[in-house]
Amino acid sequence: MKKLLVVDSVSKSFGEYKALNNLSIEVPAGSIFGLLGPNGAGKTTLIRIINQITMPDTGQVFLDGKPLKTSDIKHIGYLPEERGLYKSMKVGEQARYLAQLKGLSKKQAKEQLKYWFERLEIGGWWNKKIQDLSKGMAQKIQFVVTVLHKPKLLIFDEPFSGFDPINANLIKDEILSLRDQGATVIFSTHRMESVEEMCDHIALINKSNKILDGNLVDIKRQYKSNTYEVALIPNDENTVKKIIKEKFDVTTANLKTINNELQYIIKLTNGTTTNELIKFLTSLGTLTHFVEVVPSVSDIFIQTIQKKL
Repeated sequence: MKKLLVVDSVSKSFGEYKALNNLSIEVPAGSIFGLLGPNGAGKTTLIRIINQITMPDTGQVFLDGKPLKTSDIKHIGYLPEERGLYKSMKVGEQARYLAQLKGLSKKQAKEQLKYWFERLEIGGWWNKKIQDLSKGMAQKIQFVVTVLHKPKLLIFDEPFSGFDPINANLIKDEILSLRDQGATVIFSTHRMESVEEMCDHIALINKSNKILDGNLVDIKRQYKSNTYEVALIPNDENTVKKIIKEKFDVTTANLKTINNELQYIIKLTNGTTTNELIKFLTSLGTLTHFVEVVPSVSDIFIQTIQKKL
């Protein structure tokens, strides 16, 4: 798989504070890469190095197989958590100015702005000042000026901050569409449900160190624990309760089902297979619910961080 961005053994200190410690990541082309970690972990420092706002003390960054250089900034679109629009300027004037700063001609800027303003239904904002817009409205403008020059690499730092659920979903769909059109996306957020929905790969940074990275599906496989949610209408309730508790590592579940069932979370041990568990349960009654418990990104995040404490 082609890697669009490679961060190789990057370290960065500010005085005595170590912001990044020998960190390496590889971002596959055409993917959405989740950059996760608690506040102060080093995510923003890494993003600033990729954007050449600051330079690493040691290590190197490669874009499309070549060492990152100053002119590569035209291939990167960056939406920072702290937005940077000029509040007293009119929306259209500012968007056109920023588009030309990103290397678009006046004609190209006009075409791209027309496309995005129509797509996001914000054409009526052209002559408004940023200071007259709500936070969510200003966010849409910032999103447009981030993507309109069609960069190879898009970096979004908390892109849904300030959006209501409808507009957050709109921007999410636009990010997925940009990925489908070939853009590579680095996505930094505290919203784990967004990571779950959008990311193909993730890296988890804690206290300046990378402690986990890889394909999200593969990581979930590594963290699963052969645990299942089950609901059963028993042939004989008292007998079934006794047998299940004697045979398996179980806890009582509280599932939202429509029947009056026995509900358990069962963890398989001693080499018992899923098929054997299903066969055993169906011999005791009617199995109405059987779902493997797959760890969420939030579960993995908390579990991994706690291990390192």
